[in-house]
Amino acid sequence: MAEQSIQLTKLASCAGCGAKVGAGVLAQLLGGLKVHSDPRLLVGFDKSDDASVYQVTDELALVQTVDFFPPIADDPYLFGQIAATNALSDVYAMGGEPKLALNLLCIPESMPKEAVHQLLRGGYDKAYEAGVIITGGHSILDPEPKYGLAVTGFVHPKKLLTNSAARPGDVLLLTKPLGIGVLTTAAKAGLASPEAMALAHRLMTTLNKAARDCMVRYAVHACTDVTGFGLLGHAFEMAQGSDTHLTLFPGEIDLIPEALEFARDGILPAGMYRNRHYAEAAVDPGSTELAVQDMLYDPQTSGGLLIAAAPEDADALLRELRGAVPSAQRIGVVEAYNGGPRISLC
Repeated sequence: MAEQSIQLTKLASCAGCGAKVGAGVLAQLLGGLKVHSDPRLLVGFDKSDDASVYQVTDELALVQTVDFFPPIADDPYLFGQIAATNALSDVYAMGGEPKLALNLLCIPESMPKEAVHQLLRGGYDKAYEAGVIITGGHSILDPEPKYGLAVTGFVHPKKLLTNSAARPGDVLLLTKPLGIGVLTTAAKAGLASPEAMALAHRLMTTLNKAARDCMVRYAVHACTDVTGFGLLGHAFEMAQGSDTHLTLFPGEIDLIPEALEFARDGILPAGMYRNRHYAEAAVDPGSTELAVQDMLYDPQTSGGLLIAAAPEDADALLRELRGAVPSAQRIGVVEAYNGGPRISLC
């Protein structure tokens, strides 16, 4: 079949969220742009959140986001699933419910029609699972295929979550293991085992819906999804935006074992180096092994949620999360910031 005869990752110079512009470069590109002010704009691009939020009424706010990237899997259907799952995640991270989406599709003129159909079917199937309606979209010809969604969701303005409201005393929870970027890099070289890639594909196609549905029932102060900037890049944005200090416990963080071994062998994605360059000045690594540090900077595609939960609700939330998302972990605490590094690894 056509979808089996084409190797999508061979058409891409960089895979998945590893293709994102580095956070530091992105901040420079956006600096100084003139924008309108509007008191109903609750979250804009001046923050580090991946979605914007606009208040429509006292009880309704609109959440909008967009995400697309080059292939991270050879199978078109799987690639469509991963890209859609990743795009929907930004709405879940803000405590919202995604409802509508538009396709963003770039395809080579030579790409078989059946492969394009399978790619789109993967996106539609994941949107259907999330209860989202894809209402149209836009497509262009491009030598390198890319796919994703522009997503619209809804949230109550008073229940909105951002990545910049963590408070001292909060407990940090993470809902998926780390190592996706390392594994996909190893896979491009033909080194990753079928078992490891099956795990990676399962993680990347797991919606953050179940984690979000648990999270909104408890006192949570901040949340972000862990994607292209890696755990430490996104944690740095949370600490900086909240004016707090985060202490992370690497020994408690679920690292995919095969990915850690590849990291020890120096098999690392280019995005890891960009993330390290961006955040390492704000990180005190302590005695943490270098390969473990690399894993914490590893760009994730369709990663989990990093949640700053109120201490009185953290245990109950973690129990419920583990019932819905077995890989949920307690990985650190939020503390008052007293100068120096924003993040400590202990």
